Amino acid sequence: MWLDTLAEEPAALSVDAFAAQLATWWAVHQDSHSAFVARLRGPEIVGMAWVALVPRVPRPGATRRLSADIQSVFVLPNQRGQGIGSALVEAASDHATRLGSLCVTVQSGRRAVPVYERLGFASSRQLLRRPPDRVPAADSNDREV
Repeated sequence: MWLDTLAEEPAALSVDAFAAQLATWWAVHQDSHSAFVARLRGPEIVGMAWVALVPRVPRPGATRRLSADIQSVFVLPNQRGQGIGSALVEAASDHATRLGSLCVTVQSGRRAVPVYERLGFASSRQLLRRPPDRVPAADSNDREV
């Protein structure tokens, strides 16, 4: 993760400090997030993917509902194009499905969309996003909730 964002955001932390923060975060979120890593005949990790498992509100006849979101997929640049990322996404998706997830989503950068489409992901008009900077317009009919 540290390598993946280094070009976008200059490192405010050393890799060791970030690793400590990530370990602390994962200790708190280990029940909802699973990490998948790829290695090639050695101890060096060459790729990763996370899946977040989100409990959904029960419905009549479906009291145990779960959704999943693939997050932070990364493969070292010199290892890309070998199917490592696809294998990681498949493993994370299969894990979520085995646990009972009704759907698996991913938010992707433009370049990775064809990869996800090859893996069976498709755009959906029902999955909508609201940007955090959107402020609802004042409406005289607004009521307190």
